[in-house]
Formats: sequence, structure tokens, C-alpha cells
Amino acid sequence: MIWPFAIALASYLIGSIPSGYIAGKIAGIDIRKAGSGNIGATNVTRTLGKKYGYPVFAADFSKGPLAILTADFLFHRFVGSGPIVIAEIIAAVCCVLGNAFPLWLGFRGGKGVAVSAGLLFALMPWAALTAILVWLIVFYLSGYVSLASILAAAMMPLVVLALLYFHKMSEWPFLYVSIALTTFVVLRHRTNISRLVHGTEQRFRKSGD
Repeated sequence: MIWPFAIALASYLIGSIPSGYIAGKIAGIDIRKAGSGNIGATNVTRTLGKKYGYPVFAADFSKGPLAILTADFLFHRFVGSGPIVIAEIIAAVCCVLGNAFPLWLGFRGGKGVAVSAGLLFALMPWAALTAILVWLIVFYLSGYVSLASILAAAMMPLVVLALLYFHKMSEWPFLYVSIALTTFVVLRHRTNISRLVHGTEQRFRKSGD
């Protein structure tokens, strides 16, 4: 029964790689002391530009597929056969937790949007593409990264439920994964939600987060 712990640890470590912090160090700053102080791709892009922000997003996004591939490998290595869905759920949860609470930065990490998108793409590609489309539309119309992220996350359980209902996918446990990821992303954006409600959240093209 060592495989759940091996998958959990490996996925946490993958998720905890502080891409934004590393990008900041390459640029000669501590990203935690610039802009909003968040190590995510949004703050990196605002502070350092697309040259650093886009690679950070790509790195965080890739953590999801990498964690799932690692989980699949470890599951086949230790178990051989059986319900691999459980292994992938463990990987998804621990990867997001690693991103949000990295050991290396005093457990203060990102908001989990890019990592969650990567996980969804690896587990439920059609649902992930729908979320990306929602994000792009909301961001284009509003200019708010936070609002786009919140609404895209909120759509996920509904999209997954529709895919299950129309038999486009059969893994019902993934519905609970999508609900968990949505809840986590929304909670990580609670300060943004407060600013949106009070009209103090600033658009991406201006400044702040």
C-alpha cells in the first residue's frame, strides 16, 4: 500500500516547484515583494512582462499533466492493474496543494488556476477546453483575470456533469475532482471577489491584482 503515499509525495513536489519565484530570481527580484506579491503567472506578467509571465504559466500548466503521468507510472509500477482513477485523483489534489502551499516558500504559493487547468486538460480535455474558452471570453469582455478564472472554474462541474450525462465520459469520480478544484480556486480568489464586489479590483491592462 505504499503507492498512494508515493503518488501523493511525488505530485506535491511537482506542484510545489515555484515557477514564478524562480522567474523572479532570474530577473533579479523577489516576486513576492512586487505587484500583488503572488508568485503566479498573472503577477509575474504584470511585473516582469510576457517574456517571464508566459513561461511561468506554461510551467505551472505542465505540472498537471506531469503529475498525472507520474501517478500512472507509479500506479503501474506498484500495483500493475486496477482502478487507476483513484491514483489520478490523489495526484490532482496533491499537485494543487503543492502549488498553493509549497514547502520551499513557507507554504505561501499561487492560486492554483494554471495548475488546475493543466490537470483538467490531462484528465478531461474537453472540459478543460470549455473552461479555457470561458476564461478567454470573460477576460476579453471584462479585462479581469480574477473574474475570468473564477467563472471558468465555476463552469467546470456543470461541464463535467453534462459530459457524464451525455456519456462523453464515464469516470464519475472526476466530477468530485472538478467540484474540489472549483471550490479551491474560488476560495483562493476570495480577496479578489471582495474587491470585485466593492469595485476596487483593477483590470489586467492597468495594474494590481
